[in-house]
Amino acid sequence: GVVQRQIDAVARYGMALPAAEPRYGVVGFCWGGAASFAHAVHSPTVGAAVVYYGTSPPADRLSQVRAPVLGLYGENDARVNATWPAFEAALKANDIPHTMHTYPGTQHGFNNDTTPRYDAAAAKLAWERTMAFFNKHLR
Repeated sequence: GVVQRQIDAVARYGMALPAAEPRYGVVGFCWGGAASFAHAVHSPTVGAAVVYYGTSPPADRLSQVRAPVLGLYGENDARVNATWPAFEAALKANDIPHTMHTYPGTQHGFNNDTTPRYDAAAAKLAWERTMAFFNKHLR
């Protein structure tokens, strides 16, 4: 769709910059997390996808994931966490590298410091894991 074509365009632009490497990763939060996960299905060139409390693409499309996925979820996010078993089983069945973390006592949006759901410790740890994941898969 349009969102994936826009991400493709941004990736091409970014990788064409003089100091850029010829690879990229995506990260998204909530709806953007779902878009990041969908980009791992869509793009043959994405190197890594990080999903902050986003839902996954349909399970029958997960065999098409083309990049390692890091999922970061709030423990008390029943709507999103209910989608875990199906997508994790599909990723495992297709040998797609993935790591999932749940942050105890946190809500959906635990990384958003403009809401009362913000959890500074979880947000810090999740961002450290995000950077380590990108360093591992994109350098």
